[in-house]
Amino acid sequence: MAAQKQKSKAVIGLMSLVAVFFVVLVIFSVYTVKVFKNVDGNGDGFNLSSKGSDSIGVIEVNGVIFDSKDLVELIHKAEEDKTVKAIVMRVNSPGGAVAPTQEVYDEIRRIDDSYTKSEGKEGKPIYASFSSVAASGGYYLGAATRRICALPGTITGSIGVIMQFMDLSKLYEFAKLNPQTIKAGKYKDVGQPNRALTEEEYKLMTTMTAGVHKQFIRDIEKTRKDKIKGNIEDHAQGQVFSGEDAFNLGLVDELSGLWSCARNIHKELKLKGELNLNYIKKKKKFNFLDMVGDLEEASTYVKEMVKNSNTPLMMYK
Repeated sequence: MAAQKQKSKAVIGLMSLVAVFFVVLVIFSVYTVKVFKNVDGNGDGFNLSSKGSDSIGVIEVNGVIFDSKDLVELIHKAEEDKTVKAIVMRVNSPGGAVAPTQEVYDEIRRIDDSYTKSEGKEGKPIYASFSSVAASGGYYLGAATRRICALPGTITGSIGVIMQFMDLSKLYEFAKLNPQTIKAGKYKDVGQPNRALTEEEYKLMTTMTAGVHKQFIRDIEKTRKDKIKGNIEDHAQGQVFSGEDAFNLGLVDELSGLWSCARNIHKELKLKGELNLNYIKKKKKFNFLDMVGDLEEASTYVKEMVKNSNTPLMMYK
């Protein structure tokens, strides 16, 4: 009987240790995700200085741009905050979908244009600070601002448009599959994986892509036509540049990091008090669902690292 009680205590003790280990693991996982989310050291309300009422709002653009809603809401939040005297778009993005990027571009231009036309009485000046990558749609957003700051090693540019289709017809044939498509409209099944594009369809898609490319170039010229050296067409063939090369081509205005860029803005606008960076973020109440979401995000982050392990990146190593 005594042996049985001792065995039960041992089992309970072991289960308690497992429970404690699980809690520690959960806390560590959530903390890890928070760190990855704030890789620049930017927590909610993080300030370089709490002195003075004037601040520079910082809006982070991280990862692929698939939707405009969150970014536009943050921009509006910074626009309405009377303590925010200028906005910096902190871009670390390889690009994204065309339409959402254009929507964010339009809001940036609206606010910055209002500031210029009203001589500072309305709107707010908006700047860009490029982090590791500001390519394609990431550069597009930077081009919407009045000044772009980048590090000498920032991957910059990739001014182009890409559209991809997958022809799996040979694979279907090998697997003895015969997909059937019913359509109304000559081009309704363009890009379906069960067949290749026809020559006519290829020309149609190429023409559309070229048109979107012209939109990209046109929007860049709205703010940078007099700054870019040489022909913009030559720099907009999808190639990437280092921040230093982009600066020499007039695609970037200043070689500096976020803090140097912000100090120059603070001095230029003659803001009150010491330098004060206000990271504009959505406030979220922590709950169990948030914790589960963070754990899922941590898992996804690891999967993406493994999946992209063969992707070449410019690194200090």
